Amino acid sequence: MDLSSLFWVSRLDRKRPRRQVKRSIFVPSLVNGEGIFFAISSHGDNKMGKLKIGFIGAGTVGTALAVRLKRQGYDIAAVTSRSLSSARRLNEMTGDVVVYNTPQEVADHTDLVFITTTDDAIQLIVDAVRWHQGKYVVHCSGADSLDVLEPARMVGAQVGSFHPLQTFASIQKAIDNLSGSTFALEAEGALLEQLKELALSLEGRWIKLDAGDKAAYHAAAVITSNYLVTLVKLATDLWGSFGIPADQAIQALLPLLKGTLNNIENLSVPNALTGPIARGDIGTVQIHLNTLKETAPAIIPAYCQLGLQTIPVALAKGKINENQAKELEDILHQTLKTFSERDEKCVQC
Repeated sequence: MDLSSLFWVSRLDRKRPRRQVKRSIFVPSLVNGEGIFFAISSHGDNKMGKLKIGFIGAGTVGTALAVRLKRQGYDIAAVTSRSLSSARRLNEMTGDVVVYNTPQEVADHTDLVFITTTDDAIQLIVDAVRWHQGKYVVHCSGADSLDVLEPARMVGAQVGSFHPLQTFASIQKAIDNLSGSTFALEAEGALLEQLKELALSLEGRWIKLDAGDKAAYHAAAVITSNYLVTLVKLATDLWGSFGIPADQAIQALLPLLKGTLNNIENLSVPNALTGPIARGDIGTVQIHLNTLKETAPAIIPAYCQLGLQTIPVALAKGKINENQAKELEDILHQTLKTFSERDEKCVQC
């Protein structure tokens, strides 16, 4: 049975109302003369309104993008997914998207194809589909470069990458969080302009990445988002050492996290830095290390490495001098060395 026939939703031939779009302001950076574009409101016609957009993959990212783009008046025309239930869900959330059985059908019936699968599946899909000249083929991976789309480019398709720099814990959170996000773009020519317009229509910002930038960009995202969760886990484990359960610890630490993010937003780095290293409080750092040796020795390497990375930030803030920085470095390096030698002895035993 052709499943696409079951989910075909007839479209009314109606005039689309005039909608709000965006124009951009370029804000230069002090680094390499580059910058970032911000969206501001205006009114006008949408160049991409004539394009039929399809999604291969109806997980969290694909569904969130489809829903938000549909709200902005874009023609989300087709979807396919490894999970039929996911494709049906996207259909229900957008209202008039045709559910197809295969990626090939989506590629054949749309002008712009977003591949929003797992990273490992992108290459498999690109290799399996027969692409056509003039098609726009875009993946949303934060880590993969455009190399994975080379088979499409070789037959004349224009290829690009459109990565929302945002965390996607659930579909609804993803939909809510897209506004204000930065989108990392890789593309050239007409497709690049189309992707810029998409980012601005989603009330976001955009940056253009060059070949070779993607890995460093994605590593920075992992440090900022994923490892923040790990740091909170380490902190809640420490609270457990004095009898506070993790859920209570998180509630206690959240205002501190939010305050820190507020300081970063308003004061930037290095001025947002506070704490013992920012003050040159060497005695407190030593107390921390002594306590961790007794209660949570496994955390010592992370504490020391993060401390060593924090010292240059404190120096840049101007609240400690070179002598204080050297003393802090010596304490942290010596602790790491002692910890490493202890581990080597344990392995030999």
